[in-house]
Amino acid sequence: MAISVDTVYQTVLALANKEQRGYITPQEFNLFANQAQIEIFEQYFFDLYQFKRMPQNHNESTNPVDFIDEKLDLFRVRAFLSSDVGLDTGDNNDSTFDLPENHYRTISVNRRNNSGSGATVCQRVEWNNYHYLSQAPLLVPHDSRPVYVVYQGSGNRILTNPSSPNGVEVFYIRKLNNVNWGYMLQDNNALWNPNTSTDFELHPSEQNKLVLKILKLAGISIKDAEISQLATQQEVTNLQQQKS
Repeated sequence: MAISVDTVYQTVLALANKEQRGYITPQEFNLFANQAQIEIFEQYFFDLYQFKRMPQNHNESTNPVDFIDEKLDLFRVRAFLSSDVGLDTGDNNDSTFDLPENHYRTISVNRRNNSGSGATVCQRVEWNNYHYLSQAPLLVPHDSRPVYVVYQGSGNRILTNPSSPNGVEVFYIRKLNNVNWGYMLQDNNALWNPNTSTDFELHPSEQNKLVLKILKLAGISIKDAEISQLATQQEVTNLQQQKS
């Protein structure tokens, strides 16, 4: 279930205007909303790394790792890539594929076997190490130990070695869609238009966090330090409660 962009906007307006501190235009709100959503989304990966280093609570309802995984499940995608775009690496035993435009972070890559059945998980290597693999006999990629590299070409691309004539299966985290509070003008007033609006994609539990982050950005925009400070203090309090 998505978070209603109109609900968040009206909440932000109500809090910002509580003491006639200023009006946040739809254009400003959309900018702040997208920035806030990205910040929360990015934080998932840092939190996941941190929580995985801590002793695990195996109760699924309270395990923070499971909870973040649940939030990221909304963005996990599986894709089959079959069009080898080619790359001059000096190695005829590799294949290159364009990743989908909404690709954000790679989870895993499976090389589809030449026999046409099944797939083998590829090991990820860094681009600056890729060319050294062929010089170490024990590290040379082969059918039972394929590798892949993610790099920037005309967009995000992956390279597999050995080549993958039958394509690859990619699991990845997709990009967020942009948030938009769409509106129509009536007597110079902006009225919400649900037909041109796009809701937040984040987990419903993030609604309060979104409001606070947008308020903080709005406080900076309308030069009201108190709004930003209050929002920041509440953010810190919430974060301490989540990680205690």
